[in-house]
Amino acid sequence: MPVTVLLVDDEPLVRAGLRAVLEAQSDIEVVGEAADGAAVIPLVRQLRPDVVAMDVRMPLMDGIEATRAVLRTVEQPPKIVVVTTFENDEYVYEALRAGADGFLLKRARPAEIVHAVRLVAEGESLLFPASVRQLAAQYGDEGGNRAARAAMERAQLTEREAEVLRLMTRGLSNAEIAARLVVGTETVKSHVSGVLAKLGARDRTQAVIAAYESGFVAPG
Repeated sequence: MPVTVLLVDDEPLVRAGLRAVLEAQSDIEVVGEAADGAAVIPLVRQLRPDVVAMDVRMPLMDGIEATRAVLRTVEQPPKIVVVTTFENDEYVYEALRAGADGFLLKRARPAEIVHAVRLVAEGESLLFPASVRQLAAQYGDEGGNRAARAAMERAQLTEREAEVLRLMTRGLSNAEIAARLVVGTETVKSHVSGVLAKLGARDRTQAVIAAYESGFVAPG
């Protein structure tokens, strides 16, 4: 089954460019388009895309609010990748904090766009981990904020779960973590699931943001 994608951007040329790049792949299908975040929820419910590629800045409802709305109201929500002009943008970090699974630059090469969609759809690795770390260093609360620290303490991660989370922040996939720890991939998947459950994170991106926000790992 192909990865299905919904494109959301107020610039028709950007949507057309993304569609051309993605539909050139046999394993990706663009199932719909929207010009503003306000149209996302009904389209997600109708089309059930695997991934939403959404502009972070739009006139009526931006990508941050649209991300929050989708995750709050849609059962089994899709993966969300925010699309941005500027990499070092506070809006991008706020979108990640709101629940987006990653971000993509509008100037990205076609191969990078395709890779991003596939990676987010699979959900077993972090998209652009170095950039997420830089955003956390610039826009996150220095030393972690009180609520995030308290949540991390309540999680009571085991020593192995903590080790897995540290490797997740570095962008390692489940297979790479398994090789590093000399354990099976299924064992790593079990540890990742345990980390997500204890942190109340819907995916590894949110777990990594929690690790930075709490000061569990330093983003610098």
